Amino acid sequence: MQEVARLTGARLLGNTDLVLTGINEIHKVEEGDLTFSDVEKYFRKALDSAASAVILNKEVEVPAGKAVLVCDNPFEAYDSLVRRYRPFRPLTARISDTARIHPTAVIEPGVVIGHEVEIGEGCYIQAHAYIGDYSILGKRVIVQAGAIIGSDAFYFKKTEEGFLPWRTGGRVILEDEVQIGAGSTINKGVSGDTIIGEGSKLDCQVQIGHGVVVGKRCLLAAQVGIGGKTILEDEVVLYGQVGIAQNLHIGRGAVILAKSGVSKNLEGGKVYFGYPASEASAKYRELAALRRLPGWMRK
Repeated sequence: MQEVARLTGARLLGNTDLVLTGINEIHKVEEGDLTFSDVEKYFRKALDSAASAVILNKEVEVPAGKAVLVCDNPFEAYDSLVRRYRPFRPLTARISDTARIHPTAVIEPGVVIGHEVEIGEGCYIQAHAYIGDYSILGKRVIVQAGAIIGSDAFYFKKTEEGFLPWRTGGRVILEDEVQIGAGSTINKGVSGDTIIGEGSKLDCQVQIGHGVVVGKRCLLAAQVGIGGKTILEDEVVLYGQVGIAQNLHIGRGAVILAKSGVSKNLEGGKVYFGYPASEASAKYRELAALRRLPGWMRK
């Protein structure tokens, strides 16, 4: 903790002997993590979270066993630490010499593979795909042509000077037997991981936002888009052009029909349709009633 205080120029309060094991935004924190808040109404949420240490811009009472770092600009302090431990390293070769690629993996021409990437047994990466820094691909993963795995998170802090980008410090993890369709894009987490669960299949031109977790054996059809930090449990099916907002939770086995828009959490084991998406049977009754409305008005 004292080293972190020195690097950020912050005053250290509370447990000065903590050993930190990670750095995370408030939505993803675990024990051992450092997080931050620069808005007083969220201080309590940060202090009561699983995080072991919090960067704040005001002195507060420190919960037992935790630490608080006090500085003028917590966001800048937080971001500077991420940049220190995830520094910008441009690629100077098509495949980084730090990448670890299993000898049975097939890598077609034009594939670009970043720093510290792991590609497992039997993977097949088709032509002109991009696998960004720190991505992890399990066994027998297929990434089709032109897909982008591990692009930076679309995540900004609004200030009076404009939008400041967070340094992307997370990863993308594709578990065993995952398939990613041509032209799809998967963003890294801001500080945690974006995860596509074992056996899940993504069609072409699917967009997965930062920190999304897709469960096991999910099916996502073409042009699906999922906002940051949303969680899909196992065996969810999303038909074509479904859009899901950020920070939502979709229950196990849910089926969402084509062109639906999801703006709230959905229970598992049901079929949904429409915008805002609701149970399909109820939505169809609504549509049937609307079709009859002109006749009722004439009467």
